[in-house]
Amino acid sequence: MIITPLLVVFMLIVFILLFVFLNTVDKRKWLTFIISLVLTPFVYFYVFYPFVNIFSNHHHQKYFNSEAWVEKPALRYEMIDNIIESDTLIGLSKSKVEGLLGKYEWLSWDNGKKMHDENKWNYGMGIEPGAFNDQKEAVVLLFKEDKLVSLETYQEEITFESKDEENSN
Repeated sequence: MIITPLLVVFMLIVFILLFVFLNTVDKRKWLTFIISLVLTPFVYFYVFYPFVNIFSNHHHQKYFNSEAWVEKPALRYEMIDNIIESDTLIGLSKSKVEGLLGKYEWLSWDNGKKMHDENKWNYGMGIEPGAFNDQKEAVVLLFKEDKLVSLETYQEEITFESKDEENSN
């Protein structure tokens, strides 16, 4: 077990609460100390820590890996920050980007031309974990003269098909 400042603070809070409670029941102060030492790890790891993970939007960051990008599209959001910060793909040709990321999943729509824009490739990146997350992540790659010039992330509303829509198809 790694002792962190948060664990120490939490242990002190549990200790103080138990001390106050047990003083009303029993006057043995050593019992308060032993019970707080035993209960604090359980309360921290089985009550506090799960709530923090459910309600926070924290996720692991990973370095870009072409194989993982292609094989696990639901976890792409873990790599996108590294791709953007390191400019890994900026300046590469469409064929090299396709070799690294695979074929685009969809093209952006150009209202002016009334057709899909071959210079705006989109990839889905999955859904970031979190209790109240109703958005899915995506990235658009913008090409100019066959070279990648920018990457922009955006979020879309998560939609589900109803059984009526499935039956009509």
